[in-house]
Amino acid sequence: MGLGLELDHIAVAAETLEEGVAWVEERLGVQMLPGGQHPLMGTHNRLLGLADGLYFEVIAVDPAAPKPPHARWFDLDRFSGPPRIANWILRTPDLAAAFAAFGPAAGTPVALARGDLRWQMAVPETGILPLDGIFPALIEWESAAHPAQRLAPSGLRLSRLDVRHPEIDTLYLPGFSDPRVAFLSGPAGFSARFEGPDGERTLT
Repeated sequence: MGLGLELDHIAVAAETLEEGVAWVEERLGVQMLPGGQHPLMGTHNRLLGLADGLYFEVIAVDPAAPKPPHARWFDLDRFSGPPRIANWILRTPDLAAAFAAFGPAAGTPVALARGDLRWQMAVPETGILPLDGIFPALIEWESAAHPAQRLAPSGLRLSRLDVRHPEIDTLYLPGFSDPRVAFLSGPAGFSARFEGPDGERTLT
């Protein structure tokens, strides 16, 4: 069974947006672009366009927004420490089918909007995705627009995304196949390698 899952974007979490942006810009040698606010989640972000229709975001709690009555996505309510890759996001053309396949642990659909962008995202009630957050967040875009189409090229291309967990063999993603994504046994976490004009850069 396939769910049409494709890599959509990668998210770095940080205690503050400013700290996360500085961390990424220093390591990747590029300047991140404006993003926006997510009032429903009490978060805000900055964005970076990648080759091949991908993009990259830094996301953090928005101190100017009221605390939502529910858990924030990407487990941001419990986030502490230095910035790091918090999650990877897979898009699907049929989020309802994905929910049926993965069950309630993958989250429940939350309708979101920013400008003319419309999407639904799977957000667990606790904000914590399965396998210590290694399970991908699932998204279905409901507008013709996609953030990656609007971002100026950064000159960077994702060459490899490592997804690690001690029980990585239990991560079942029907029909998903991407030569850039490697599933490895080890401490839960991610690392991403990018290629650009100045050579190879890595984030963890």
